[in-house]
Amino acid sequence: MDLIGPFHRSARGYRFVLVLMDYATRYPEAVPLRNISAKSVARALFQVISRVGIPKEILTDQGTSFMSRTLRELYGLLGIKSIRTSVYHPQTDGLVERMNKTLKSMIRKFISEDERNWDNWLDPLLFAVREVPQASTGFSPFELLFGRTPRGVLDLIKESWEEGPSPGKNEIQYVLDLRAKLHTLGRMSRENLLQVQERQQRLYNRGARLRKFTPGEKTDASDRGLGAVLSQEVEGVDRPVLYISRKLSEREASESGGEEARDAETSLLCV
Repeated sequence: MDLIGPFHRSARGYRFVLVLMDYATRYPEAVPLRNISAKSVARALFQVISRVGIPKEILTDQGTSFMSRTLRELYGLLGIKSIRTSVYHPQTDGLVERMNKTLKSMIRKFISEDERNWDNWLDPLLFAVREVPQASTGFSPFELLFGRTPRGVLDLIKESWEEGPSPGKNEIQYVLDLRAKLHTLGRMSRENLLQVQERQQRLYNRGARLRKFTPGEKTDASDRGLGAVLSQEVEGVDRPVLYISRKLSEREASESGGEEARDAETSLLCV
């Protein structure tokens, strides 16, 4: 789960989008927001949950909106485990990051043509993404979630060529067939995902190197995970001073001497 924006304010006052994606099916959800307060994020999250069910785990970055007491209470009420990414390391939530990139490019396209109504195009954009087969799973997110391919524009054209409706099917048999198909699709999707993950792991490990740290050791954090825009904003500011704890968590020492412990990706620590 992540937030994108701010965009140009729409006619209905929306400037941000809450983006969610199911890791099993790659099924995306997006909810427009007027602000990114804890209450707005919690309300949007519950809106999605009411449609698709309660997840066991939710992965987010360490942004203020996701670390709020409101969201923690919602997680506790619904039995959701909160998982946080390492600071300055968006690759941990790479699936949503790629979805963010796709959505942002699409939204900007519509903003350039109709900046006041970009939020009206969110649902059609999501439909377009959901019906495209994913290379990692071999199926579209829609098919993995619902057990059938969506009825799209091409289907409408094809139906106009055919004569009469297709014969009906017994409801009980339909449910049994659908359940069997979902089971088969899930198994095939998991097999495809494992193959893709193993290939990605091999590619990543080619350039990886072992980093050894000692508890209490002082180090710096690289800014390569901040992104070009944020890097420009902090240009000329010293890198964060870090101290290694026994759990390899990051401690950012402020000028006042206070410390805030957060998880850090060791590949960003300078040695």
